[in-house]
Amino acid sequence: MRYLPPSLAAAQRSPSASPHLRVLVSARAGGVARAVFQRLYSGSEPEGPHTAALAGDGSLLRARIAGGQLYYQRVAAPGPGADFATWTSLGSAQQAVALAARGARVVLAYVAADGSVALRESADHGVTLGAPTTVVPSTAGAQRLALAIAPSGDLLLAYATASQVVALKRTGGVWGSPATWPHSLGSVSGLACHHGGDYDLLVTGAEAGGRAGVWTVVYGDGYRQAVGTWSPLREVQRADAGSGVSFAAPCLAAPDVYRLGFVESYSGSQPYARLQLSHLVPGIDFADNWWREPLPSDITGAQGVAMGEGPAALWLSSPNGVWLADLSAPALDVADRLLRLEMDEEPFGGALRLELADDGSLTAPDSPLRPGAEVAVHLGYLTADGPQSSPAPRFWATTVEVRDEGGRRTVLVEATSAWGLLASWRARRQFAWAPGERNVFGILSFLWARAGVPFSTVSYSPAAVDIRPAFTVHPGQTGLEAVRRLLALVPDVMLLAENFALLKYPEESEAAAYAYGEGHPVLAAVTRQSLPPANRVQVFGQAAFAEAFLWESVALAGDRLRQVHDLNISSPAQAADRALWEARRIRLATVGEEVLVPVNCAQELYDVVTVTAPSLGLAAARRRVLSIRTRYDARRGTWQQWLGLGAP
Repeated sequence: MRYLPPSLAAAQRSPSASPHLRVLVSARAGGVARAVFQRLYSGSEPEGPHTAALAGDGSLLRARIAGGQLYYQRVAAPGPGADFATWTSLGSAQQAVALAARGARVVLAYVAADGSVALRESADHGVTLGAPTTVVPSTAGAQRLALAIAPSGDLLLAYATASQVVALKRTGGVWGSPATWPHSLGSVSGLACHHGGDYDLLVTGAEAGGRAGVWTVVYGDGYRQAVGTWSPLREVQRADAGSGVSFAAPCLAAPDVYRLGFVESYSGSQPYARLQLSHLVPGIDFADNWWREPLPSDITGAQGVAMGEGPAALWLSSPNGVWLADLSAPALDVADRLLRLEMDEEPFGGALRLELADDGSLTAPDSPLRPGAEVAVHLGYLTADGPQSSPAPRFWATTVEVRDEGGRRTVLVEATSAWGLLASWRARRQFAWAPGERNVFGILSFLWARAGVPFSTVSYSPAAVDIRPAFTVHPGQTGLEAVRRLLALVPDVMLLAENFALLKYPEESEAAAYAYGEGHPVLAAVTRQSLPPANRVQVFGQAAFAEAFLWESVALAGDRLRQVHDLNISSPAQAADRALWEARRIRLATVGEEVLVPVNCAQELYDVVTVTAPSLGLAAARRRVLSIRTRYDARRGTWQQWLGLGAP
């Protein structure tokens, strides 16, 4: 159960308490601001190698190579109407260019005409650049460049040859020895770098067998990776050899969370070269590699874009284009317009319905209330310490409907929970994990991240971390289908809290978190007896078999069989555990009572509670919450919850 301040706990037990709700609408997905880009500049510059960065004073720095010449631009006040067309030639260059900025320091790297890598530096936000110095000889064969400046002032120059990536670090003004990564690719088509505790790199290219990919790799600076060491390559995206798909032009920035981009190109009958964008889910480090499914954008071109980060803003730049996305995503509180709220929380689902009074402002062009908007509901009361509330799971609008009836204008909003986001994600290709490769917890993390939802735990069973199954997500399969199959392997359940999906181990010995009927009144109660979908479970593994029974149901309804076939099960003990888990899962899905109560602002799915309802013969009976239906109606004065209860 969520935290309840004492005054809020007292208020929700009071028969005279007044409800207090907050309903915040914002342009977010999974807690991350949606990047909606406005194009500020459309020029005629030719495509070619390019880069961009934001200096500490807010100026936008851009550089490009065209016709063997290096061009540089500094726009002191970038924004609508700014001059993005004036460039200064800095001399000869070829193949690659990179920029990095931190505070007043700016570093520009490029491949010079003779094939060496040269640097030019600035200490005044890029207003003036020093003379070029050669840092990598032409014999190194550098073809791609990336730069990052650490908060300490250390500088990393990463460069790629035809198939290798090399890190060259400068500490205290002294360059260290080149550090070649220990990995092997058939080719490297692009490189980007950003400092986020370690030196975090994004690489595009292809494996020796021709399979194209996008990977992350970390060069250690002592945060998650040891100083001067390389992490494993971790896949973000891939395409099979012979598919006609390739990847190039990666870019990285971290204005709020880590964001990346790359160009996906297809050489088939309807060729394209299109920018793809993704971001990490909140609270996750670059090394964890939990990226949302890359989304296509309407920005095309084989050279892609460079990324720059400003305060609550993400900039994209190409030689002939500049785009800006405002990431502030302010929330609009519509609680004062709220006429009716219906919020349903249930396993693997959930829905929110709102009815709002409107004067036209809710659906104005600049309003965030539109399909896709994130809706954060906070349930509360007016308390002795003022209005207080507790955050419920978040929802995302699927439909916004405007009604005008007799001059009375209302807006109806239908929204889905994070389960709906997971159900809308479909695998673009096959994802497969070999036995022993990754545990259930790790695969769940990947699947939720692909839908843009951060994943964590309330508690977890030993099985969730010990079982490392052979598991495949097939092309076209939804994330919901995959997660349900994966959860079937363990005794854990999942609930939602704010924008997170949480794993929980519902132990039968779990202590009750709240009491109904003893201080918190039960307004109505229903008891229900129903037959479970199965009362006998048979589990078949590799030369392993086990059974479990719900004997009370067998006596009433006969044999209702569920069979489980799982080649991940290789011992009788594993089969017995799985049979018991399946039987318990059946019990956890069976609602035995429903009670109507004044809203408990902190109630969560799968909490254990006690219920006293003498009319049903319940006296401090331990039950587990299996569904929550919250209802608010301003016109009728309704502020109640129906709780579906089952065996603990």
